Amino acid sequence: MPAQPLTLLISCLTLTQSGCVFPGHHWGEWNDSQLQPTIQKLMKGYNRYLRPNFNHGPVEIGMSLDIASIDAISEINMDYTATIFLRQRWCDSRLVFPGNESVSVDGRLVSLLWIPDTFIPDSKRSFLHDVTVENRLIRIFSNGTVLYALRITATIACNMDLTKYPMDRQVCTLQLESWGYNLQDVVFYWTRGNDSVKGLDTLRLAQYSVESYYTSVSEAVYETGQYPKLVLHFALRRNVLFFILETYVPSTLLVVLSWVSFWISQSSVPARTCIGVTTVLTMTTLMMGARTSLPNANCFIKAIDVYLGICFTFIFGALLEYACAHFCTMQHQTIEDLHRDLLREFNESNRNGSIPVVTSSQPNQSVEVGSTSEEPAEQPEKGDKDSDAGSKESRSGKRCGLSSLKDASRRAASLFSVENPHNIDRHSRTVFPIAFLFVNILYWLYYLFL
Repeated sequence: MPAQPLTLLISCLTLTQSGCVFPGHHWGEWNDSQLQPTIQKLMKGYNRYLRPNFNHGPVEIGMSLDIASIDAISEINMDYTATIFLRQRWCDSRLVFPGNESVSVDGRLVSLLWIPDTFIPDSKRSFLHDVTVENRLIRIFSNGTVLYALRITATIACNMDLTKYPMDRQVCTLQLESWGYNLQDVVFYWTRGNDSVKGLDTLRLAQYSVESYYTSVSEAVYETGQYPKLVLHFALRRNVLFFILETYVPSTLLVVLSWVSFWISQSSVPARTCIGVTTVLTMTTLMMGARTSLPNANCFIKAIDVYLGICFTFIFGALLEYACAHFCTMQHQTIEDLHRDLLREFNESNRNGSIPVVTSSQPNQSVEVGSTSEEPAEQPEKGDKDSDAGSKESRSGKRCGLSSLKDASRRAASLFSVENPHNIDRHSRTVFPIAFLFVNILYWLYYLFL
């Protein structure tokens, strides 16, 4: 080891030992010769490039975490940013010294000791805090145990399932692995199981609340071998109250507003059309605003999209209801005018035709209605009888044709018309609210409890 770093380490250990172990004495009361032989013996032959227990089994490294904060959880990038205190403990037999005390070494001397190559595999960006110096701590115990702690901030990936957004529950992980040492070199373990993680119970987040967490020990398998891995699993439940006030309540009120048109007269075309078009455009704007905070290129059909789609369907249905009611009203008026015209034509045809009426007691004499001659009519010839019979048949055929046409038109109109178009609004006042309430019950039951 170079002489200058060794001298710095010896000086640091000397000052720390004399200040922590014997706080009642001043530094000047201790002779360097009382401690220097121990430190020189401690660091003699120490090689920081070789792990402890080299060729004598793996090194057991215990870890614990303190979650200082979770600054941001992004659904767009599917990650979260956390500041953590990472503490690692292992035993290095080369650092055993007499006594029952511990020595705190300046973090800048970490380059003189062997430390694990722990890393976070899912980290996108991370950095070590360095104000005012690098936030590192090294403490050496008399039995050779080394405590290495540092404060880091990392942005870590979290695969999210947004199908139930904003009533979703996300499970994120924080993984710790060894970069170069495999299972034959180092072994990771949690120092106190689930109690090795602190800070999540008291953490307060803007949109989430920590529902539960637990730790696990596993292995990371790569092409280069098997490596130790520790995993912290924590479940985050999104607070839905914000979205209820921001999205669900306004969209529900827009649906109720669209029902106001059912109580407006069908003759008030501008009023009913204005309500329908305004609610449709407002609902479209609300749907576009709800999607701005989410990934644009995701394949999820989210719960909020389903609800906004339901509201848009009911609002658009109310607009179509008025269009249908107005069309039926106009058609009903057209059919009534058609029946009136057919009846008038039928009456005119009956008035223009001559109907024979018998006025004489003689069996072969008759007088036509409308004739002013008082003289008895001459006996019609055989040809006249045939023409009268033909005219009677033509008039009766004409009457039958008009009657059949009237019946056919009435039957055809009954298939495509409503007897009273005002009943459409009357039934819609009941059908729309009941259907919307039923759909809401199914929606909330599915996304909250299934």
